Amino acid sequence: MPFDIQSVRQDTPGCHSILHFNNAGASLMPQPVLDATIGYLQLEAQIGGYEVAEQMRDQLEHTYDAIATLIGCSREEVAIIENATRAWDMAFYSIPFSPGDRILTSMAEYASNYIAFLQVAQKTGTVVEVIPNDQYGQISIEQLRQAIDERVKLIAITHIPTGGGLVNPAAEVGKAAREANIPYLLDACQSVGQMPIDVEKIGCDMLSATGRKYLRAPRGTGFLYVRQSLLEQLDPPFLDLRAAEWVARDRYIVRPDARRFENWETNYAGKIGLGVAVDYALQQGLDTTWRRIKNLAYTLRTRLSPLPGVIVHDRGVIQCGIVTFSVEGQDPAEIKRQLAEHAINVSVTERSSTRLDLEARGLTTLVRASVHYFNTEEEIEHFCTTLETIIL
Repeated sequence: MPFDIQSVRQDTPGCHSILHFNNAGASLMPQPVLDATIGYLQLEAQIGGYEVAEQMRDQLEHTYDAIATLIGCSREEVAIIENATRAWDMAFYSIPFSPGDRILTSMAEYASNYIAFLQVAQKTGTVVEVIPNDQYGQISIEQLRQAIDERVKLIAITHIPTGGGLVNPAAEVGKAAREANIPYLLDACQSVGQMPIDVEKIGCDMLSATGRKYLRAPRGTGFLYVRQSLLEQLDPPFLDLRAAEWVARDRYIVRPDARRFENWETNYAGKIGLGVAVDYALQQGLDTTWRRIKNLAYTLRTRLSPLPGVIVHDRGVIQCGIVTFSVEGQDPAEIKRQLAEHAINVSVTERSSTRLDLEARGLTTLVRASVHYFNTEEEIEHFCTTLETIIL
């Protein structure tokens, strides 16, 4: 069945006023997500926050089912958390590290995650070790396997880094982790909603994701997956009456499901919007949209490469919808500013976000243009034509 580009663009109000190539930052919400989120807030204003939450209980609970369908797990393994970073933190800081434990990660690791590694290393004596890239710029599975021993407490990688088109071989990492019985935490912030994700096929034990990027949900939404068999081994870094029950003066019981990582107060309107966004993604078909995103990104890279002074910097055997480039002698921030004057959205990726990767490649800042399935070949042509006028 052919992809209905006309329908999804009609569903996307932003398409009528902006050329949006900043989907890896925050995508454009489709109308059903916007309607559901605003409708919830309007009802909240009319009848009260507690009251609407009770009235919309089934719709709120549906979000767990939708996420479980999206990533191939049970609803008991899903926690809805306000953003991907906090979701990742809740999983990571639940792991009891000891002196001499080893954390294995990749060159493409995101700054927030690596800072957490360093903090735990300083506090506990845990050792952080970075697995080198292979010849294609992705984590080397061979060297990962060689690095594994009985002291490895965690393997944690970023599936798709913030600063490029690379897709790390997450399933191959999962196979190595499972064979060695080592917990595996996957940062899927850029991959959920962009490509099909199945936690069983990937083999990860924990996965964090955001709503605002390729899922096209409201900002301030995200979720955490934790495999049921690992739940009892993790001690959440903080608890409240949502995560645990106070059963006696001196005793509490932690929830048996993944909601032990949630807290009582949450963004209910965002939660509704997240559920609708997941439904919308499933309706479009992740296989179909992933194929379209890859094709659009390939077209963009192909069109950018011949432009004067432009260098495309994406690596990996499989490349996603994130396209990064530089222009010789020109500041990426200034390019972004001038594109914005033409109603074109891009972002700038900084070395501080993926320091290991960009330092190794001798790069400091790049322009990041990230496409989604609602973008078109005509928009790519307009983007490159406009860019050419700016850089000449």
